[in-house]
Amino acid sequence: MIIRGGAVVTARGVDESDIEIADGRIIAVGANLGGAAADEIDATGLHIFPGGIDSHVHFNEPGRSEWETIANGSAALAAGGYTTFVDMPLNNLPVTTDAGAFELKLDAAARSSHVDFGFWGGLIPGNLEHLDELAKRGVSGFKAFMCPSGIDEFPACDAEVLRAGMQRIAELGSILLVHAEDPSRLDSPNGQTARDFIWSRPADAELEAITLAIGLAGDTGCRLHVVHVSTARGAELIDEAHQRGVDVSGETCPHYLLYVEDDMERLGGIAKCAPPFRTALDRERLWWMLRDGRLPMVVSDHSPSTLELKQGDDFSKLWGGISGCQSTRQLLLANNQKDRLELPVIAAATSTNVAKRFRLAGKGDIALGYDADLSLVDLSYEGVVRRKICSIAIPSARTKAGRSAAARSARWCAAEPCLSTGRSIGRREGGS
Repeated sequence: MIIRGGAVVTARGVDESDIEIADGRIIAVGANLGGAAADEIDATGLHIFPGGIDSHVHFNEPGRSEWETIANGSAALAAGGYTTFVDMPLNNLPVTTDAGAFELKLDAAARSSHVDFGFWGGLIPGNLEHLDELAKRGVSGFKAFMCPSGIDEFPACDAEVLRAGMQRIAELGSILLVHAEDPSRLDSPNGQTARDFIWSRPADAELEAITLAIGLAGDTGCRLHVVHVSTARGAELIDEAHQRGVDVSGETCPHYLLYVEDDMERLGGIAKCAPPFRTALDRERLWWMLRDGRLPMVVSDHSPSTLELKQGDDFSKLWGGISGCQSTRQLLLANNQKDRLELPVIAAATSTNVAKRFRLAGKGDIALGYDADLSLVDLSYEGVVRRKICSIAIPSARTKAGRSAAARSARWCAAEPCLSTGRSIGRREGGS
């Protein structure tokens, strides 16, 4: 197969090139490639991005498939130009904290995922002895909560458990992801409103937890990644530690780049998440850090539930999670058209940097030898992100509402049009 005449977008820049593919891999990239192929695609007028990689999704299968299935969630990703995901160790049941739970999730994904996939293992109190078996089965790394997760089966880790876990994870050559909110700074909401919920989870809770996690990473030599950073100061703390030589990175999500505290009150339950939306100044500074590379990744933190769990008069009792994995790159492209982000920054933040940080071999670039995971995008398309165009087939599947120059895209996963069957990206010890 040869894809001809598209504007190839990588973290290095934008160049009009042809892409030749064989056996699911890229075998040539260049202008006016010679020869002919049995299949050729005219991509004139389109931009070709590396397939997106969403390293932060909660697809809920097995165990909570009434919330969403891997088939639905991966179809939504494919519709948004994504070709790989790494699934969190919760909210599925059983949580992915031992080998048995890993095998159940692997079986479910192998049967139904439309894109390539990997899994995070969980670090919780009492499962230190299971980290090795999860690593041997090919988890991409481990995830811990520094505060209550909202799921009884996945309790929080205190500093002692984190230190012990990080020491072992460092020995395994792996990485720890943390939900960083200090539980001592969190409160029960004083009322039933969205504003009460926001006040109960102050920015300082994130900053203190990030500071603690960075200190433990420095002490143990463990690679660290902070998920869904909501504050500009939190992102700065991570960047400053990285500049000092600590092996730490961070990510943010579209909802922290698009919305502020007042929007949580306006939108209601569909906007509830933790950490909550922050200030307009935080939002603007996160954009600046994304633009200049200090904030390297944007992922969805896609966390759906049934519609009933997002409705009610008491905001504190609603499920905290936003459904949005289909629209992540589209929303960033919309802001490219508002002069917020250059296209190479979007390619880096949604694919290249994710693959590099989490050592996803063959992913994240359009270059010789890489997987032919590609997204062909029509930047001239304008539309509105609406529930009816989303591929997530559950009642609560609402993406972030609002007008968006959301690019129309087609996806190729290893040279086959999605929706095909994905494959595991995990590397089992003693196997592939």
